[in-house]
Amino acid sequence: MKISVCIPMYNEKAVIANTAQELSRYMAEHFEDYEILFCSDGSQDGCDEIVKALELPCVQVISYQPNQGKGYAVRTAMLAAKGEIRMFTDADLAYGTEVIERVVNTFAEHPEADLVIGSRNLQKDGYEGYTFLRKLMSKVYIKVLCIAGGFRLSDSQCGCKAFSGEATEKIFSRCEVNRFAFDFEAILWAMKMNMKIVEMPVKIINHGESKVSVIKDTLRMLRDLRKMKKRIKNTKL
Repeated sequence: MKISVCIPMYNEKAVIANTAQELSRYMAEHFEDYEILFCSDGSQDGCDEIVKALELPCVQVISYQPNQGKGYAVRTAMLAAKGEIRMFTDADLAYGTEVIERVVNTFAEHPEADLVIGSRNLQKDGYEGYTFLRKLMSKVYIKVLCIAGGFRLSDSQCGCKAFSGEATEKIFSRCEVNRFAFDFEAILWAMKMNMKIVEMPVKIINHGESKVSVIKDTLRMLRDLRKMKKRIKNTKL
């Protein structure tokens, strides 16, 4: 079984070499058939060239200009991937590397699953290491979006999600949202198509600086949510 790991990146020069090397070592040690796709979302700091220069096995770098948004980068990488399981996670490996094997094992335990979604709300230590304010803001942020979006799972914004190859093609070929609301859009399409979603507990291992502006990005996501809900609801499959 081929496993694809997709890493969206935007100006990640400070961390990307370590990420690429650590991820490459982990995948080679744990999987016989795998690929790693780094997708540079209009980066200006040369992080794509850094990854290319490492010449790591089974690593592909996708680059384009100008910057389009994390959703565009994830969609591009996921549709370029060839794995029977395709997942995306953050460029700083916020959830570590061990989470990849846990995703694969969760699919094995739930052969009916189309998606495996990481959640920080399933265990007490899911937000371990967060400051009280950041934890509060994250939970409020998720709650507001869940109410507005009709999301029934416990964590919409966890940056660790995995899809079967078939689900990837069906979902991401229909997605249009380029910014942070892309997670919601993917889930709404999965719900529309009655796909099986399994949640898996995760926690942040590496605490990088958040690129989310709570007020600005929440307002933008709410606007995107209204548009996408209407579009998905009115789409005949």
